[in-house]
Amino acid sequence: MEPYYYSRMNKLHQNIYHAMKTGLTSLTPSFLAPWADNRELAEIFFKLRLDCPEIFYAVGFRCRFYKDGSNVEINPEYLFDKGKVMEHQKAMKARVEKLIRPAKDMTEWEKEVYIHDFICSGIRYDKLKKPYSHEIIGPLGQGVGVCEGIAKSVKILCDALGIWCMIAISEANPEKKIKYRHAWNIIRIGGTYYHLDATFDNSLSEEGTIRYDYFNLNDKRFFRDHEPVIYGAPECGDGDHFYYKEKKLSFTKLEDVSKRAVQAARKGKALIFHWRGGFLTREALAELLNVLEEAAQQKGKHARTEVNWPQAVFLVSFQESAPEKDLIVETIADNE
Repeated sequence: MEPYYYSRMNKLHQNIYHAMKTGLTSLTPSFLAPWADNRELAEIFFKLRLDCPEIFYAVGFRCRFYKDGSNVEINPEYLFDKGKVMEHQKAMKARVEKLIRPAKDMTEWEKEVYIHDFICSGIRYDKLKKPYSHEIIGPLGQGVGVCEGIAKSVKILCDALGIWCMIAISEANPEKKIKYRHAWNIIRIGGTYYHLDATFDNSLSEEGTIRYDYFNLNDKRFFRDHEPVIYGAPECGDGDHFYYKEKKLSFTKLEDVSKRAVQAARKGKALIFHWRGGFLTREALAELLNVLEEAAQQKGKHARTEVNWPQAVFLVSFQESAPEKDLIVETIADNE
């Protein structure tokens, strides 16, 4: 499969991309590439590393331009010396092979769930944002990562399992208190493109409870709480195959919410569901909270509700005593 960002470049930029990939893969201290200005070179380098997460060890470069020259000399900045890079490469290859082994005979959907669940249950979000957390060696080697490292880890696992996947990037937006760029994946399942944000689901997931709020969303739903992509991305137009709808946990009627809440309260289990019975206004939210509490009281319990408001996803637990707060509005770590 042709790498996504490479496929969208002009011929000159593709030649630079190829020269960079060849030089970085061979771990040379310097190499030549066709001439371009610093901004273009930096963007090609960044996109190359989105297409190829296995180049985790190259984090920057310096350039030497020659007057009237047709080439530029590139001196890469490596995270480790050559011997250490090769050790990490060997370890990452073995780690990926071990991780994908149980999933090789699964369907595309099952493979996607498998990768998503590994990220949500096995990776801890790195609030300190250490350098290696931006690369696959953070999540796959240390068990910690930020959005960029997590998205790269999803991609390298998808690549290994034969699933088309790319990494999308959005810009920071200080006006909305979004301090950093954000990275996630767009994945192709059954020939259709979907957004998959394993970082946001990782942030929402708790011990023993995996969330799928950002699993196979279309553009309309996804960009309720994400900024636009910087470099362009495939259109994600299918809104009928996100996780909760596939699992029949997307409700349009209050009576369906009540019925499932009573069942969950009786079994002593949490209920996660998506509401698509109209806009989640404050009035609609109050109505849903009343329905959940009434259902809980039928079983002698109280409802404690956490809500992902932009995506209208609810996590309801049922307790013997009244909670201090019956409603918690969830926040996402990568936006903090």
